[in-house]
Amino acid sequence: MDERPDAGDPPATNVEGDQPVIDASMETEDATVHEEGTELERTITLTGGLSIGVGTMIGAGIFVFPGLAAGRAGPAAAASFAIGAVVALLVALPASELATAMPRSGGGYYFISRGLGTVYGTVVGLGLWLGLVFASAFYLVGFGHYAAAVLAEIGIQLSVNPAVPLGVLFGALLTGLSMTGTERAAAVQNVVVGLLLVILSIFLAYGSLDSLGLFGAESTPERFAPFGPMPVISTAALVFTSYLGFAQVATVAGEIEQPSRNLPLAMIGSVVVVGLFYVTTIFVATSAFSSGDLEAFGETAIVEVAREFVGLPGAVAILVAGLLATVSSANASILSSSRAVYALSKDALLPRRASEINLRYGTPHVALGLAGVPILLLTATGQVELLAEVASFLHLVMYGLLCVALLVLRRNPPEWYDPDFRTPAYPVVPVVGALASFGLIAFMDFRSIAIGIGVMIVSVGWYFVYADEITLKGQV
Repeated sequence: MDERPDAGDPPATNVEGDQPVIDASMETEDATVHEEGTELERTITLTGGLSIGVGTMIGAGIFVFPGLAAGRAGPAAAASFAIGAVVALLVALPASELATAMPRSGGGYYFISRGLGTVYGTVVGLGLWLGLVFASAFYLVGFGHYAAAVLAEIGIQLSVNPAVPLGVLFGALLTGLSMTGTERAAAVQNVVVGLLLVILSIFLAYGSLDSLGLFGAESTPERFAPFGPMPVISTAALVFTSYLGFAQVATVAGEIEQPSRNLPLAMIGSVVVVGLFYVTTIFVATSAFSSGDLEAFGETAIVEVAREFVGLPGAVAILVAGLLATVSSANASILSSSRAVYALSKDALLPRRASEINLRYGTPHVALGLAGVPILLLTATGQVELLAEVASFLHLVMYGLLCVALLVLRRNPPEWYDPDFRTPAYPVVPVVGALASFGLIAFMDFRSIAIGIGVMIVSVGWYFVYADEITLKGQV
C-alpha cells in the first residue's frame, strides 16, 4: 500500500491512499497561497530563522542543564552535548532537503505525512505539537528559576518558591505576544538572541582562558568520566531537548523568506553554533566546580560558575542572560507549537477552526490558544527533567521518521519533489540519522518513554476515530 502522492502539489493521503487531505496551494517567495487566498506571509528573514533555531536551543543547554548533566556524567557531559549535536546534524541535513522541497508551516509533520502517509503524519503531528508543549513548559520552568534567582540576588525573599508561578505568568504573556503578530514575536526574538550571544561570548571566552590556566587560580581537574560511559549516553538523551530548535525553524517554513536559501542555512547553522556553545560551557563549568557541586547548584549552576570567575557582576550578567535565553526558547517553542496545530488543522486532522487566521494580526489565534493553554498547565507541574525527556522522546521519533521519509522520497520521487538542497553523503547520512535518533530513545528514563508511547497511542487512536472518518467523507 503506497500512501505517498505521485504528482502535483504534495498532498497527504488517508489510510486507504485515495483521498487527498490538503487544499490546492502554491508557494511564492512572499507567501503561501491557498485557494481561499493568501494566508501566512513570508516575513521571517535568515536572521529571524537563525534566531528561532539558536534562541530555542541556547536556553536549556547552557542555563538549565549544566548542573543536571554534570551530576549525571561529570565532565564527560561535554561529550553528551557533542553526541546530541552530531545526532541533530545528521537529522538537520535531511530535514533541510525536505524543507526546501516543501517549505510549508508544520515542519516534520508536513514532511512525514507527504513522505510516509497520513497515519505516520498524524502520529508525528500530534507528537510534534505535544512535544513542543512539553519543551515550552520546560523552558518556562527554567525561566521561573532564573527569575526567582534574580529576586533573591536583589534581596527579595518570598515565603514560597516563586519559580513556577513566574513561569506560568510569563508563558501567558508570550502567548499573547505571539497572537499580536509573527513579525513582532520574531523582532523580539532577534533582539533577545543578539544580547544573549554577546553576554555568553564574553563569559565563555573569559571562562575558557581561566580553565586553560592562562589566568585565575589553579584547579585540579576531575576525572573525565567518573561514572563510566553509560551515563554519558543517557545524559545525551536527556539533554537532547537542547537541540530541538533547528526543527522549529521548519515548523515556520511557510513564513521564511527565500526558503530555498534560508531554510538550510538557518537549520544547519543553528546546530553548529549552539553545539560549540554547549561543549564550551560544560568545559568551563566543570573546570570551575566539581560535578557534585554543580549538581547541588541545580538549574542555576552556571550562575555560580560566573560568580566564581568574576564575582557579583558575573552572576548578575549570567542571570540576565539566563532570563533572555529561557524567554527566547519559550517564545520560539510557543510559536512553533501553534504552527504544528495550524498544519494539522489545514489537513483536517484537527477541527478546521484551529487554522483560522486573525484578520487583524494575521496569526492563527486558535492554534496559539491550543498551544498556550496546555503549556501553562504543564509549567504548573514544575517537573524539569520529566518535561525535558518527554519532549526529547517525541522529537527523536519525529527525527528518525524524517530520515526514513527522505529515503522513501528519494527512492521513488514524485513529480512535485524538487528540493533546492540535497543531503550530502546520501544515503549514509539519513540511515545513520534514523538509527541514532531511534537508538538514543533506549537510554531514556522509563517514565519518559512510557508517556511518549502513550502520546503516540492516543495519536493513532485520534486518527482512526476522528481524522480518518473526516477525510473519508471528504470533509476537508
